[in-house]
Amino acid sequence: MSSVSWFSQAVTAWYHLHRRPLPWRATTDPYPVWLSEVILQQTRVDQGMAYWQRFMERWPTVHDLAAASEDEVLRAWQGLGYYSRARNLLQAARQVVNVHGGQFPASAKGLLGLKGVGPYIAAAVGSIAFDLPLAVVDGNVYRVLARFAGIATPIDSTEGRREFQALAQRLLDHAHPGDHNQAVMELGALVCTPRRPACADCPLRPKCVAHATHRIEVLPMKAGRTKVRERHLHFLDIRLEQGTPLQKRGPDDIWAGLFQLPLIESDGRLTRPALLRRLRAIHPGPWTIQEHTGPATHLLSHQRLHITFWRVSPPRDLPIPTDWTVVPLDALDHHALPRPLERYLTPSTHRTE
Repeated sequence: MSSVSWFSQAVTAWYHLHRRPLPWRATTDPYPVWLSEVILQQTRVDQGMAYWQRFMERWPTVHDLAAASEDEVLRAWQGLGYYSRARNLLQAARQVVNVHGGQFPASAKGLLGLKGVGPYIAAAVGSIAFDLPLAVVDGNVYRVLARFAGIATPIDSTEGRREFQALAQRLLDHAHPGDHNQAVMELGALVCTPRRPACADCPLRPKCVAHATHRIEVLPMKAGRTKVRERHLHFLDIRLEQGTPLQKRGPDDIWAGLFQLPLIESDGRLTRPALLRRLRAIHPGPWTIQEHTGPATHLLSHQRLHITFWRVSPPRDLPIPTDWTVVPLDALDHHALPRPLERYLTPSTHRTE
């Protein structure tokens, strides 16, 4: 028996006994499979499940999703972060309907032509829905393969990505690529975990190089970390008779297309006098600060946000800037907000004083 067939038989036999009963695994329909893969790219399964169910209930087919507005999709996505994924999701659904006649393309090239679909999602959807012999490589697969084969090549290097993709493709069971791919990913999620892996329960243990050489804790390797950008965001909580002013964020930064409170960004922390000076320079007049909350730290993949909410009273004759949308307090939940603002702008926060 070859090592390739041994690997695949070992992981798929384990998978059929121990896999989680996730609802998108009960079908080979590409729409729910694709939807699950997009949602779970940077999301834990326990968190992503509720979003997947919400999308499937609201838009049960790709035609339904394609007919949705961007604001509707962003609102349903709220809290998952990486909002470009939501916009790509909608654009891809429209491609499927308008370009492919409502049918997901059944080829790697066709899948890769959909907005937001890279090699990983193309391989996952292609193998599960269409039995395409495409090996999936994600964080879980990197970890399983690095430990199983004892590979120290950094997974975040060009050489590493090529090496692991080639190995994954060699190990793939071409007869059952969907089960094989899901088995390796599931093993990485449940057994071959980043910390304290359950090696005693691993079907690959008899031939795992890292286990035999005591390198479980050091593999996989990474070349380095991306520098984290520090940002200081000061959101202005302004109460007008008509409601609360919101701004829609532009397309070229975090939280693109979402709504936020009016924002002042600084190079560091701002004292009350410093914030008042900034306010009066932008909108002249007698501003007052009632209270503030924060700063609190919110982590993104490559950014660390230091967020402060300032409850401020504007001048009586303040002209409403053209980029402000004044929203009644009871309609705030109709707007897609970044998670830190959603948490702050709760109904109890907006009680009349």
